[in-house]
Amino acid sequence: MAETIILRSGEGRSYDLGKMTALFKADEGETGSRYCVSEWWMEPGTEGVGAHSHEANDEVFYVLEGAPGILIGEEWQQFGPGDFIRIPATVTHDFRNRTDRRAGLLNFFIPGGFESSMPAIVDWFDKNPD
Repeated sequence: MAETIILRSGEGRSYDLGKMTALFKADEGETGSRYCVSEWWMEPGTEGVGAHSHEANDEVFYVLEGAPGILIGEEWQQFGPGDFIRIPATVTHDFRNRTDRRAGLLNFFIPGGFESSMPAIVDWFDKNPD
């Protein structure tokens, strides 16, 4: 039987990506790889992880704070707190924060298993600082 997960604000497994931080709340071990939940916090002037797509994973973004830009297909769009964005598998996407305020996104990656990619992503950001 699955166990209840309770994490307070700021709790989770944190990954430092320079001007961006990923905070994982639940992934493979907690969800049986059914989904992944993480927060992505971007300082002002932060570019995202780069335009990409996923063959078999949908992504949901919910804006927690600030005014991040999200690339959907070939178009960048601005969003604000409370906005909801679902990006189906195979659609190119990215996110960034070109404002002067911190921005935060809640992300659902379906199905899960994304966190296992984080060591390689952290390594890439270490080798390619802003």
